Amino acid sequence: MFLIDSSGWIEFLTDGPLAAEYLKYLKDASKIKTPTIVLYEVYKKIKRERTEEEALLAVSLLNRTSVIQLSESIALFAADLSLQYSLPMADAIVYATALEEGCKVVTSDSHFKGLDKVVFV
Repeated sequence: MFLIDSSGWIEFLTDGPLAAEYLKYLKDASKIKTPTIVLYEVYKKIKRERTEEEALLAVSLLNRTSVIQLSESIALFAADLSLQYSLPMADAIVYATALEEGCKVVTSDSHFKGLDKVVFV
């Protein structure tokens, strides 16, 4: 199981230079977990830089994965991880969700570099 961070989804959806690398992890939606914070970040960035229609299409693609709601346990775990690793809030929520769900985080975000259970693209 994998959790694709916002940076990976955006890279793939905008056909960035690392899109082919992310495609390797995106082939089977049943093996992907997506925290709601990733929906937020992807929708916001694509709507801001492209169009609302493209942002909604992106969200429909993410909704084919297993979307994980922010629970109390994930929120508290994320706060602890943020303090431990100096992670920004969204990254801490992503990392906490991945660890709680038993997934590896696939990302290009430097905040995750060197953390356990992270595949850095």
